[in-house]
Amino acid sequence: MTDIDTAALVEVLKGDVVTPGHLDYAEAISRWASNSERKAKAVAFVKNNEDVVSAIKFARANGLPIAVRGGGHHVGGASSIENGLVIDLSRYLDGVTVDPSKKLAYVGGGAVWATVDKEGIKHGLATVAGTVNHPSPWGGYGWLTAAHGLAIDNLVQATVVTADGSILVASNKDNEDLFFAIRGGGVNFGVVTEFVFQLYPQRPTIYAGTLIFAPPALEKLIQVTDIDEGMLQMTTVGPDGNPVIALFVFYNGTESEGRARFKPFFDIGPVADMTKERPYEELNALQNPMTGPGKAVYWKGVANKRPHHPSIAKAHEKITELNATAFRREMVNNVLINITWDHKIQDRTEEARKTAHEIADIITGHQSEMTNSEILGYSNYDPDSAAPMEKAAVVIDKAKLVFGENYPRLQAIKKRYDPDNVFNKWFPIMPA
Repeated sequence: MTDIDTAALVEVLKGDVVTPGHLDYAEAISRWASNSERKAKAVAFVKNNEDVVSAIKFARANGLPIAVRGGGHHVGGASSIENGLVIDLSRYLDGVTVDPSKKLAYVGGGAVWATVDKEGIKHGLATVAGTVNHPSPWGGYGWLTAAHGLAIDNLVQATVVTADGSILVASNKDNEDLFFAIRGGGVNFGVVTEFVFQLYPQRPTIYAGTLIFAPPALEKLIQVTDIDEGMLQMTTVGPDGNPVIALFVFYNGTESEGRARFKPFFDIGPVADMTKERPYEELNALQNPMTGPGKAVYWKGVANKRPHHPSIAKAHEKITELNATAFRREMVNNVLINITWDHKIQDRTEEARKTAHEIADIITGHQSEMTNSEILGYSNYDPDSAAPMEKAAVVIDKAKLVFGENYPRLQAIKKRYDPDNVFNKWFPIMPA
């Protein structure tokens, strides 16, 4: 990789520019999933909107592809770039400010959900975050989704720097087309330097934790999985190498109320009970011990219209052969196949991809009524978002499946705000 002269960028940037010769270069390109790291020519740690403008102009003037890093959590490398420029928001644009009177949170583009949770609950407020707390804000599902929808449903405003260097406020009143596009269109339209989220009154403590079951309980667990409470179901291998089933449960109330709501599961007989009433801000940290940074990760998402014991049992057998994990998002009918390994020892990406797709086929095999879009699964769980999908020897543009009937509208918005397709790292939308 040849170096690039970054003197012009260093001169105008209030933040930092890191290149391969710097001591902190390895840290600058590191990511949550080690296999998503790429060797960028330069990383621009921006301090404000003007720095983002300068970074975009520098990259375009020098023919450098661009990636944008918020929390660096995308397993497919959407926040990384080989031989290009990374615009990194995580060092300086990571603050969160809460306006309790308006019930709004002003969230920097490089902030993580943990900060949002902690700052909000200081005022007895919360919003829909993820189910882990170390990614940057994104638009998907969280523990409060049943009450308040997706995270994008609670985005009321965003500041976006577009490909031509414009600094725009997007909301229901300003640049409405751009506001529509970024709520689901991802990074296709610019760099979001600030999100403004709606907050809701939230009790300080909740009931949550992990229940561990032995594998023979699987069929009974599926039979009682018909409950209007938050729950993640995981089939995995425990520290001792033996297969287990783990349930992460959540009830937005007291421990006694929560235990009553989940009584059908307790009646089955967990072998371990780590649930309790705990501070709300700990909720999104429950999975942190098993989702820390540094591992190689491959994800595959699929849809699941209803619990089906034979297919789930078969998938469980496949998983225990691999020592991998599978997260089941029952309430929203999502399945996440999560395979991890030590990337420093061996690159097992192709093996992980092949196995993940095998497990996905097992899970969806009994659901002949599923559409191609449903088979694709939750878009944030796709590490190959820029690659086409093949089915029955037919190549399908994944972006068209992800965005469905909105795709033509998004193409028109893309043409207005990014006609040269500068931002193209996640389900790229072709301008038209």
